Amino acid sequence: MSQFYSVPRTRNLYKPGKSFKVSRSKIDLFLACPRCFYLDRVKGIGRPPGFPFNLNSAVDHLLKKEFDLHRAKQKAHPMMKAYGLKAVPFEHESMDQWRENFVGVQYYHQPTDLTIFGAVDDIWVDVSGDLIVVDYKATSKDGKVNLNAAWQIGYKRQMEIYQWLMRRNGFEVSNTGYFVYCNGRRDAEAFDGKLEFDVDLLPYEGNDEWVEGTILDLHACLNLTEIPAADPECDYCLYRETVKGVE
Repeated sequence: MSQFYSVPRTRNLYKPGKSFKVSRSKIDLFLACPRCFYLDRVKGIGRPPGFPFNLNSAVDHLLKKEFDLHRAKQKAHPMMKAYGLKAVPFEHESMDQWRENFVGVQYYHQPTDLTIFGAVDDIWVDVSGDLIVVDYKATSKDGKVNLNAAWQIGYKRQMEIYQWLMRRNGFEVSNTGYFVYCNGRRDAEAFDGKLEFDVDLLPYEGNDEWVEGTILDLHACLNLTEIPAADPECDYCLYRETVKGVE
């Protein structure tokens, strides 16, 4: 058996009439390709996993530690001051749970008997008491980072699902979220055992109105008796069909 791919699993699969948990990332999978989503959640056949981004994870971990220092003091981070943002890191007893993978912020969606969840990177609170959803991103590219690429729709949906989850948990949430975007610099004369970053704070005006309808559509997909059609642009399904054609 390959260490990178396993045979179809038999646990944690959707069964009609049973309560079920759906993560933020699986909602994104459903939007990318209903067939891949159905195969994953109903049949236990997931897409081949990608390689872990350990450097990105390290940046994420260090940012959390840095903002937690200011959270404990309930003081604004210098980045907030530099961008004129009147806010501080939000102090809440559930913060560690909200940031824990496979736990996160949870909401039971009664119409579908699904529990929707997602792990946030951070939550800030502004002077009016509205919560601000914050997501950390790390990359290394020439030029300034932005949110203009078509593939970054996944980042934006991620932000909006977190906003939706926090609202469903009874919090007042600002439509404006922020990406703390770290860009590894390539213009240093040498590596010297360290990587320096330019860090930008990118605002994003979210709109979570699509989330409710998507959950209903996702639930309908889970209850299909036949495998649904693939998204026409799904690379995984196109590869699968191509392989069948040459066997």
